[in-house]
Amino acid sequence: MYYVISIFILVMSVLLILAVLVQNSKGGGLAANFASPTPMMGVRRTTDFLEKSTWTLAIAILVLSLTATMFMHFGASEEESAIKGQIENAQDPGAMPFNE
Repeated sequence: MYYVISIFILVMSVLLILAVLVQNSKGGGLAANFASPTPMMGVRRTTDFLEKSTWTLAIAILVLSLTATMFMHFGASEEESAIKGQIENAQDPGAMPFNE
């Protein structure tokens, strides 16, 4: 499950990078390319959409990162207990009788 979440984080990170690069710091950005007399999605709506998508992706990455950390933490404790069980149940090779 950790690997699936990591892949989602990677995909969302790329999408976040693209969303930030499309925006223009002075308010033009993607909306400036689509200026027409009868815009289907106006300049303000495009800016709002890009801003909301940026915040949504950032929050999703944060939540997925915390989830991945929880999976890693709980998965590590299970692996650790399995290793401890194997060590405790192991027999001392020096105590075994030799067949001569």
